[in-house]
Amino acid sequence: MDEVPGDAARYRKGLAVRRSVLGDRHVDRAEIAATDFDQPFQELITEAAWGTVWARPGFTKRERSIVTLALLAALGHDEEIAMHVRATANTGASRDDICEAFLHVAIYAGVPAANRAFRIAKDVFSEMDGARNAR
Repeated sequence: MDEVPGDAARYRKGLAVRRSVLGDRHVDRAEIAATDFDQPFQELITEAAWGTVWARPGFTKRERSIVTLALLAALGHDEEIAMHVRATANTGASRDDICEAFLHVAIYAGVPAANRAFRIAKDVFSEMDGARNAR
């Protein structure tokens, strides 16, 4: 991308934070897959979510990861749950942290939402463990 959109400094910071949390491969895939149709969305999430919210000093990346997983589980955003479970390898959130977050989801957002989130996390952990063991 030759031109940096919106607030250039916030976008650059957001891109750095996004890469540090989700990894270069994920961000590169998203950038390559972007079209004229969804490029504004990619710019929005990079600047707003990653450059504004995730870059704030109040929470650590670990804490943001835990909160994000709880919210995604409560709202039933399965694909995003899997992505953010994978990201815990970069944020420092442990499997115990994720379990605690999903237990809160069960009480405050419902057992079915937590059940689904636990299932997704177990599948992702299995993939992650398999990749680690294959090395």
